Amino acid sequence: MTTYILLINWTDQGIRSVKDSAKRLDAARNMLGSMGGSFDKFYLTMGEYDMAAICEAPDDRVMARFTLTLAMAGNVRTKTLKAFSEVNYRDIIGSLS
Repeated sequence: MTTYILLINWTDQGIRSVKDSAKRLDAARNMLGSMGGSFDKFYLTMGEYDMAAICEAPDDRVMARFTLTLAMAGNVRTKTLKAFSEVNYRDIIGSLS
């Protein structure tokens, strides 16, 4: 599985119905699960982003489909970062010439 960090902001539509956002999070968690992925951690944040999530998916295509589906609903905008574990980081750095 590949790890992704999602940085999430509510849209105007999403913040107007913020009281429903926990239900939308549950729906998003179920949707990603049906695609073979999972939410590992979820945070409400203060600062530039409203929320952050650590997710796993089988590949980039699944994560792209997931984030596009979220965007189509109109409640959030996401920025997605592909993440490498410390083990992978050390392997990548160690392979440099």
